Amino acid sequence: MPTSADRTGRVFAVVALVEACTWAGLLVGMVLKHVTHTTELGVAVFGRLHGGAFLVYVAVALVAAVRLRWPWWVTGLALAAAVPPLVTLPLERWLRRTGRLARPVATTSDDGDATRATTPVGA
Repeated sequence: MPTSADRTGRVFAVVALVEACTWAGLLVGMVLKHVTHTTELGVAVFGRLHGGAFLVYVAVALVAAVRLRWPWWVTGLALAAAVPPLVTLPLERWLRRTGRLARPVATTSDDGDATRATTPVGA
């Protein structure tokens, strides 16, 4: 049965994707509005969607930082990644590759000290 940390990593990944997709839609909308001067609908629709996705991303990143025990600098990177367009995608890949979207598991080293290890989200 998945733990809350497993779900947190999955939710973060999905929200990061949604945030990037709404950024892309907003960028297309801005090109249509300001370059081709054809319609303002893309900015109106994707501006609202992206605003909501941005707020959800920030909330989920903060929850993930606590539940997955990210260091402060990883939390700062996650929050900063929402500002430039599409940066949440490479950030999510990096977090997954480095095991930061997995649940923290306490293990015992040979000398008896507890150390932090991670188990992949899908394991």
